[in-house]
Amino acid sequence: MSIFAAKTLMITGGTGSFGNAVLNRFLKTDIAEIRIFSRDEKKQDDMRHEYQAKMPEVASKIKFFIGDVRNLQSCRNAMPGVDYIFHAAALKQVPSCEFFPMEAVKTNVIGTDNVLTAAIEAGVKSVICLSTDKAAYPINAMGITKAIEEKIAVAKSRYSGDTKICCTRYGNVMCSRGSVIPLWIDQIRNGNPITLTEPKMTRFIMSLEEAVDLVLFAFEHGQNGDILVQKAPACTIQTQAEAVCELFGSKKENIKVIGIRHGEKMYETLLTNEECAKAEDMGDFYRVPADNRSLNYDQFFTKGDAKRCVLSEFNSDNTHRLNLEETKAKIVSLEYIQNELNSIVNLTK
Repeated sequence: MSIFAAKTLMITGGTGSFGNAVLNRFLKTDIAEIRIFSRDEKKQDDMRHEYQAKMPEVASKIKFFIGDVRNLQSCRNAMPGVDYIFHAAALKQVPSCEFFPMEAVKTNVIGTDNVLTAAIEAGVKSVICLSTDKAAYPINAMGITKAIEEKIAVAKSRYSGDTKICCTRYGNVMCSRGSVIPLWIDQIRNGNPITLTEPKMTRFIMSLEEAVDLVLFAFEHGQNGDILVQKAPACTIQTQAEAVCELFGSKKENIKVIGIRHGEKMYETLLTNEECAKAEDMGDFYRVPADNRSLNYDQFFTKGDAKRCVLSEFNSDNTHRLNLEETKAKIVSLEYIQNELNSIVNLTK
């Protein structure tokens, strides 16, 4: 019996790609109920019909709540009886957040504060907040608002009582909402060259299933105030584009470079140098514990700790770099890619 037996999980932003991946994983457990909390009733209705068709034996576990994390009362209305929360609701598109930064603040900052406030009031056991590599050394509005989300989560954890609050920080999740791979596949299907911004740019690379592993780890093993980081390999955008070209029969020579977009970085960081000083290596993950000293600094005297993590920074330039064949193997293992390749085969029959 798992810790989720006969419990209720709420997923904010539950109609998104990450929310769907978490839902699929938890439906296979002995959990009693999963609440999908989002503001898009059309996506909720589509999801309702999808799961009634493909998983009728467990579809009754899914309950749908229309609401908006930007509204505190809306969050409170969905909380009674909830044991666990995965907070995935966010504005994630970097260029969109650059043009509408206040909208990112409303969802990523105020929305997170609302969810955590309502969760603490309702006595929820554990809340896991989805963060991003862009929160480490942030240079764009999306990363800045997600960095503030992390700060809010850690600050709330100091006074959260029996409610555990953790953040999980990820790099690029392939074929999730915002991933470039589905765009490239559409471009190839339409006979167009695939476009990339900067060939030498590096990005972490992982599947949704691997990312969900960290959510489960955080629920089961995370401590209050932790930031938990997924270890992941990386590749250049050029390598990733060439891998997709080879898998879907496009010419690599037709790759078109369009230049860096608003707010993009050449590489992404999952652990800053400052976080590395206190990070704990937990095998497949890193743990950054909260600094729970008070503001009365004169009460504390530290001689120093020589046991700091050997890393000085964990980023997509210094992690394991995948070559073309390794990248192809990683991409082709995804269910989304398998389905896309099968659809092409069926069309040619």
